[in-house]
Amino acid sequence: MMPSGPLPGVCWTSLLSLLLICCLRPPGAQGQFSLRLEPQDLVVPEGGSISVNCSTDCPDAQHVTLETSLPKEPLSSGLGWAAFRLSNVTHDDREVLCSSFCNGLQIAGSFGITVYRFPDLVELEPLPSWQPVGQNLTLRCQMAGGAPRDNLTVVLLRGEEELSRQPAVGEPALVNHTVEARREDHGANFSCRAELDLRSRGLGLFQNSSAPRQLRTYALPVGPLHLDVPRFLEVERLWLANCTLDGLFPASEAKIQLALGDQMLKSQVERHGDRITATANSTARAEQNGTQEIVCKVTLGDESRETRRNLTIYSFQGPILTLSAPSVAEGTIVTVTCTAGARVQVTLDGVPAEAPGQPVQLQLNATERDDRRSFICNATLKVDGGILYRNESVQLRVLYGAKIDRAKCPQNFTWEEMTTHVLECQAWGNPDPELQCVKQASKVKVLAGTPFVVRLKHHGTYMCHANNSHGKDTVTVVVNVQARNPAVVPVLVVLAILGLITVSAALLYVFVLKKHSVSDIYYVNRGSTTCLPLRSRPADQRLGEESS
Repeated sequence: MMPSGPLPGVCWTSLLSLLLICCLRPPGAQGQFSLRLEPQDLVVPEGGSISVNCSTDCPDAQHVTLETSLPKEPLSSGLGWAAFRLSNVTHDDREVLCSSFCNGLQIAGSFGITVYRFPDLVELEPLPSWQPVGQNLTLRCQMAGGAPRDNLTVVLLRGEEELSRQPAVGEPALVNHTVEARREDHGANFSCRAELDLRSRGLGLFQNSSAPRQLRTYALPVGPLHLDVPRFLEVERLWLANCTLDGLFPASEAKIQLALGDQMLKSQVERHGDRITATANSTARAEQNGTQEIVCKVTLGDESRETRRNLTIYSFQGPILTLSAPSVAEGTIVTVTCTAGARVQVTLDGVPAEAPGQPVQLQLNATERDDRRSFICNATLKVDGGILYRNESVQLRVLYGAKIDRAKCPQNFTWEEMTTHVLECQAWGNPDPELQCVKQASKVKVLAGTPFVVRLKHHGTYMCHANNSHGKDTVTVVVNVQARNPAVVPVLVVLAILGLITVSAALLYVFVLKKHSVSDIYYVNRGSTTCLPLRSRPADQRLGEESS
């Protein structure tokens, strides 16, 4: 039964020729003579051209021809052969028919054509924007077109490293391969390549690669961030927040932020190895008073880690400690006042205010005992279950007249002439007083507290005066000077002279007689090897010999 439509890829001329071969050739004639087509392996790029030679070994061959649906152009012919040029070879034209008449019978042979073409598309599907380290990554390559499929292979690559090699199956061909993402894959290029291997057909290995795609890998630890912030923040005071995360990769790609409530804090970010740190210096605002939440957030790849901490912002005004006057005269009424802000409890020298936010006062009649007296105001503020402390102090100066301390200023002294003594008298007052002791009648002055040599002129009665701008005080002091014994003076003079003579004689002996004695040593050499020292005789012996 004949098909109703035309047969694809084969022309009716070829079909009739085949029928003729089957019907006209006698049995056994096919094995006697053969047809040959050169080149024997017809491999043509799609749309290309090829020259073929159809020949037979029949000696009486006639009318050698080539039957095909392709455009053909006769090139040349001869006895038992004919050459043609085939053009615009397509993938659908897979066979040609070479035929001839031999001894009145038609012989024919069918030859296949291999048509090859390169893939129209070789593409690696987009990679994830970020891939976690340690998780599987599936690489997918799509290849469309290309023939023959039996000679096509799809290769997946990491850089130049071959990861997978698979045959191209289906149209389009989809090839998958799974790898585990590594740290060293960060920044690596992945691609796929189609290989058309026609080396067995006398041609080469043809490759067509996709555009490379770069992979970014990351590692973000599960552990919490370390956030270091104070528990309490005072309004208008500078404070420091520090947030750190270790073990992330790559730290250079990570982002870190610090926020207090709806206020994004300006942070200084540092990266060292696998660590990232953000440090923020900020000042709490009055409108943030109360409990606030500070957040530290680190973002890397498609993930983020954050930690939160509550802190309390408070306003602690005071204490403010004041005196009605910092310096007053003795007998003046002084008011001491301590104040503080709302919710602050103050206590002045142990006396508490009636309620938080209320002031406390003390009044006193200033005396000299109050000079340099310190007043202390303690302030406490309850914040979030805790108590904050602060204090302030102030010193009062009381001005009062000069006074001499009778207990430290004896009114009677007895000293020996030519000895050294100090007139011990002390005075106090505010301002510091001047103290001066003056001898009656002669006006001889003695400075209290200063050493001096006592002489007979110091004998007498002295008036010691202490003065400052607020008053004075006077004490009478009697100084008795005892003269030394006159007989003692000559003895001392004689002893001094004798001592001087003794010292002079000793020096004369050391520097004169001793030197002369050393120079009176002689040596006589009369040709012998021994030397005898000759010492000078004593002076009295020499004088005796000379007189004789």
